[in-house]
Amino acid sequence: MSKKPSLYLSDQLRPFIAPFRFDGSGEFHLKLYKTNEKGGLDKDKAERILEANRKRLGDFQEKLYAQDRWSLLLIFQGMDAAGKDSAIKSIFAGVNPQGCEVHAFKQPSPAELDHDFMWRCMIALPSRGRIGIFNRSYYEECLVTRVHRELLAKEKIPSKLISKNIWRERFEDISAFERYLARNGTVILKFFLHISKEEQRERFLDRLDEPAKNWKFSMADIAERALWNRYQAVYQDIVRHTSSAVAPWYVVPADHKWFARVVIGSAIVSTLDTLNLRFPRADQASLQEFKEVRKALLEEGRKKAEKKVAAGKVANK
Repeated sequence: MSKKPSLYLSDQLRPFIAPFRFDGSGEFHLKLYKTNEKGGLDKDKAERILEANRKRLGDFQEKLYAQDRWSLLLIFQGMDAAGKDSAIKSIFAGVNPQGCEVHAFKQPSPAELDHDFMWRCMIALPSRGRIGIFNRSYYEECLVTRVHRELLAKEKIPSKLISKNIWRERFEDISAFERYLARNGTVILKFFLHISKEEQRERFLDRLDEPAKNWKFSMADIAERALWNRYQAVYQDIVRHTSSAVAPWYVVPADHKWFARVVIGSAIVSTLDTLNLRFPRADQASLQEFKEVRKALLEEGRKKAEKKVAAGKVANK
């Protein structure tokens, strides 16, 4: 892959990435990030970018799989109705499903609670050559468990280990874990779909009004909505303390789903473009084998053609 196309792609997509990326350098305040940003686009322009990114992603995914060196871990977090499911579905439309694995982490099961808080995500990590998509993740145990502290008791942690610093300790553990993954070839991108409380209200109403969307609604969503400010404060703390150069957070404006998908897709393809992904090249021994196989296949075809001609002559007599 030449440098010129990479630079061109990077420059082209930067306006949809850079304003929303936080890698831990400097200060972070969630209130400074707008939820209704459009990046100077309208829906038609956004759809063209999204479609171009789908094609790029399909190409990169094929090379990622064939090269079998890197893996990509994508983490999606956000309030209920922020658009995580639909973003994943839209951005990865057309990508070979053999190269992707999606895991949605719900309330921990009894078996999962018998392990450390990151265990269930660790066993779902993508292998080399694959893209792993986490719809929610180990960050839930620094989010929901922090907002509902009574849930911490279900994790069966020895009481003397539950100190007032437990959340800072979890941030440290997560950051160390993500550095470890990065040093072993897993590229990590984390997306917080930042939706406004008003837009969430509209989407909840939409779920109630459309029978086909009723199944998405739960009264528990309303209970969590009442804790909106608490969740926002915890999300700010998460982004502030777990962003790094090797595992940055993208605070994605999510009030307009079409723009959120532009930001997410652009961040993914721009990152994959930096990996210099290539189809593996055959060595000399393999090339010689290919030459011999090609010769045999051509000879097989020649003989088949000769038999067909001979058969035709006999039939014409």
